[in-house]
Amino acid sequence: MKRLHILIAILFTATISMAQTLQEAADAYSKENYSASVKIYETLSDSVGVSAELYYNLGNSYYKLKNYPKAVLNYERALLLSPGDEDIKFNLEMAKANVVDKIDVVDRSFLSIWFESIRNIASSNTWASIAIVSFILFLIGMFVYIFGKQVTLKKIGFFGGAILLLLSVYANVASYKQKQKILERNTAIIMSPSITIKSSPSESGTELFILHEGTKVKITDKVGEWSEIKVEDGNSGWIKSSEMEVI
Repeated sequence: MKRLHILIAILFTATISMAQTLQEAADAYSKENYSASVKIYETLSDSVGVSAELYYNLGNSYYKLKNYPKAVLNYERALLLSPGDEDIKFNLEMAKANVVDKIDVVDRSFLSIWFESIRNIASSNTWASIAIVSFILFLIGMFVYIFGKQVTLKKIGFFGGAILLLLSVYANVASYKQKQKILERNTAIIMSPSITIKSSPSESGTELFILHEGTKVKITDKVGEWSEIKVEDGNSGWIKSSEMEVI
């Protein structure tokens, strides 16, 4: 029992300390001391873990410092944890407006865009909860269909259950996809002011095209200190991994 009390006291003290540190960061931001707020938020992310709110605040601080690559990076990280947050999306677009490269996205089918937009409404945990609740309601609907005595009630149970089953399946897929995005971490932001993309993982490779800081890329392969990247317009090539930061 004594150990439990000590553990509770430690956790309580840590919580109070973190709250005070967050307040210090907020105060520094409100006083336009953005460098101080960045330092505090970076320290918190290293010591106590990360959250969408922390990344969002860190992105705001970097944006005020006109460090747009870091702002984009942290907004992207925040959006990864909270994909349905409209404030994060808006601020991300504001930061991306200051990025040199304007990438034309490869045409995608309407259905893929539509499904992705729905999936990004919620996080992995939220979709998992929806899947569980929908499946439970599906079972209730089947119970009503099998044991109900009124025809209308049986129809409601059957068709309602079918819809809920489909929702449960989709929610499971959406939860998996959202979780996969967090675990794979295969996207990154270019951090060098200007970097030449090579045709092979070596300095002697043919120069293909140039990317600038703040541009988002997808990592498709790695060889030693080099990473193969793909841009949203379909172009691909090799750069040194140190030239970018993984989202």
